[in-house]
Amino acid sequence: MALSEDSHCKPLGKVRPHQTQNEALVFEKSSPGKRGYKLPPLDVPAADAGEVLGAAHRAKKAGLPELSEIEIVRHFTRLSTWNYAIDLGMYPLGSCTMKYNPRVNEWVARIEGLAEAHPYRPDHLAQGQLQVIDLLQRCLTEITGMEAITLQPAAGAHGEFTGILLVRAWHESQGNARKKIIIPDSAHGTNPATAAICGYTVENLKSNAEGGIDLEALERQVDGETAALMLTNPSTIGVFESRIHRIAEILHAKGALLYMDGANMNALVGKVRPGDFGVDVMHLNLHKTFSTPHGGGGPGSGPVACKKFLEPFLPTPVMVKNEKGEMRWEYDRPQSVGRVRAFFGNTGMFIRALAYILANGPDGLRQTTEDAVLNANYIRAKLEDVFELPYKTASMHEVVFSDKRQAARGVKTGDIAKRLIDYGFHPYTVSFPLIVPGALMIEPTESESKEELDLFIEAMRSIAREVEETPEVVKTAPHSTRVSRLDEVQAARKPVLRWRP
Repeated sequence: MALSEDSHCKPLGKVRPHQTQNEALVFEKSSPGKRGYKLPPLDVPAADAGEVLGAAHRAKKAGLPELSEIEIVRHFTRLSTWNYAIDLGMYPLGSCTMKYNPRVNEWVARIEGLAEAHPYRPDHLAQGQLQVIDLLQRCLTEITGMEAITLQPAAGAHGEFTGILLVRAWHESQGNARKKIIIPDSAHGTNPATAAICGYTVENLKSNAEGGIDLEALERQVDGETAALMLTNPSTIGVFESRIHRIAEILHAKGALLYMDGANMNALVGKVRPGDFGVDVMHLNLHKTFSTPHGGGGPGSGPVACKKFLEPFLPTPVMVKNEKGEMRWEYDRPQSVGRVRAFFGNTGMFIRALAYILANGPDGLRQTTEDAVLNANYIRAKLEDVFELPYKTASMHEVVFSDKRQAARGVKTGDIAKRLIDYGFHPYTVSFPLIVPGALMIEPTESESKEELDLFIEAMRSIAREVEETPEVVKTAPHSTRVSRLDEVQAARKPVLRWRP
């Protein structure tokens, strides 16, 4: 896997003339008169576009590119070969849980009766789909140790929003909505944003030397105005909160609730249930833990599970069973926070997640968790002699290194990530969590074999050697891509968001 001494100046594979770095600058192949289609002769009377469209009619033609069909086909086919995909190699993105989506999940989701079910179909004609949803709900409540659930939220952050709405609604029902939410400094960035959107002020809670919750600091901060603690467990540095029962006790003693960000459930499924260690409400990421398609902006699914006392506040409609044993949607829920998404959620994701759960079964789910933790610790053991490990606490599903040793030679985590592209791997998560300066956050998931992990480890060790011997090679990477290192500041401040003629 290691590159030859002079290969930093060369791409990893043969590059055709039309696949050079310059294509990003001279990609426009349009020329007047080219057509990629031919419409049949008009068989109805011609209409005046201005009369038909009125004010919506354009004063002049849009400046769209003019290309032949083969040029269009080659353009998009060529772009597809530039993509990285889980089908090609591992995604070491920490906190993202970019595992493989089994093809059987896709097949099941495309069964005609499920894929083509219309959301306005009457309940009595949708019993098959409703039973799928009901079974998934029962599986997820069992896995989490919770007692009620909604599948409506479309993603993790949306689940956070829904969960904190439940917290607020419950406190209001007790006569005091309370004013603040406590969030650890190791939290996902969406946590404080969610709390603020839901009308709370945010108080930061600093981590202790092990990267976990400082119990004494927590006890000082929790008071009668605390609505909840939003806790990621395992945390974003991959550490399990071993004193989680005590954390829950501190909160509950002051009437506050424990919200758990379930983004890292891949380290817990089949081993321990959040409901059993005091969590009141949490979200799950079906597009992470339960292996539905992930990336590119979606689709996602962020169900929210809760204890029984929060059930009256769940979004409507809620799944119930009538006296005949038939499933139906119930809308009459006077304490509900209201609908948080159109229809009932991303049902295609439900089907895929249920297929994953049923295919693995209890023993298989436990095995996936154990394999994910084993893989992360294997990477940790093989790299901790060349990359700084800021927290020595036992790692769970991911390991977080820092660039401290490499930064001494002027090489930062972003440089290492870009150099990793030259070795054929997608970069890891860069500079997160924020409590680790120069973080390298790596999560292999259970999908990867030892052979793939060894290739990744060899690449990372090779880069570490390059930092010592030829740091400029790393600082100017990547060298094998169609587009070289971009000006990220300009890309952020002056993005080009549309095609211009």
